[in-house]
Amino acid sequence: MELRDIEYFAVVAEHGHLGRAAEALGLSQPALSKSLRRLEEALQTKLFARIPKGVQLTAEGSALLARVRELRLSLQNIGREISDLATGSVGHVRIGVGFPGPEQFLVGAFATLLNGSLRTKVTATVSDNDLMIPALRNGELDLVMNFLTSIHSQEGLVREHLYDDEHVVVVSKTHRLVGRQQVCLADLANERWSVSALVQVSQQKLHEVFREAGLRQPEIAFECRSTRLRLQIVASSDLVDYTSRCFLEQSALASNVRFLPVKELAWVRPIGLIYRREIYQPPAIKRLIEVLRAAAKKMKG
Repeated sequence: MELRDIEYFAVVAEHGHLGRAAEALGLSQPALSKSLRRLEEALQTKLFARIPKGVQLTAEGSALLARVRELRLSLQNIGREISDLATGSVGHVRIGVGFPGPEQFLVGAFATLLNGSLRTKVTATVSDNDLMIPALRNGELDLVMNFLTSIHSQEGLVREHLYDDEHVVVVSKTHRLVGRQQVCLADLANERWSVSALVQVSQQKLHEVFREAGLRQPEIAFECRSTRLRLQIVASSDLVDYTSRCFLEQSALASNVRFLPVKELAWVRPIGLIYRREIYQPPAIKRLIEVLRAAAKKMKG
């Protein structure tokens, strides 16, 4: 097999049409067909079946495509490894950050990495697991730090626990429920809520607790993935939020909001790293993982 033929195969699979794939590759359609026949002969199997609108993968073709995606990532890593050796650079780290945890934790970790390696570049993307895990799998991210929620398929991924955080109910310091020694779910039944994206596990947990208690679902008044923006809204309104204790305790917003002691919503969640299981890991990524481990150990005392 030739790498060129494998790459041409992947482009045909992505387009589902020989003509469009040939145009994208800048090849003639006969040349592309010849490349596919060469690959099928090497594998001794049919990779595509013709359909009225173009071509579709056979079972064997689908299996090969899954491996091609892995191969592309391996080739990217080979290129980065050679570049590291040739330039002496420790590289570029692309990290996805999704948890609303203690800001100084990440600030300190990034500063340690950057101060120790002047040629290192860090690109941090703030998002959530529903978007970051696919980006990690397809090579757009090198590392994710977030709540360690269950992943539909953990094949090829490493999940590493760093520390635990607690989700708590938060309101403004002037809210009518502030000061109570205990707040029950029924006390919150008529409140309006500020929440992250409804697909997030924390929001599903909130709705599940209310449903199991036989109460109506929380009324959503404000929805936003940014924890900081949500809490600014909460501090200036009568809305209720459900979010990270660690974030609040180290945030400038802490003086303007208060925790409510709601036993039914007490929830401890693991925070950690998720990264691809690979033979070669660029030096900058390895170093950042080491720095984050050390920071978590120090934070736990």
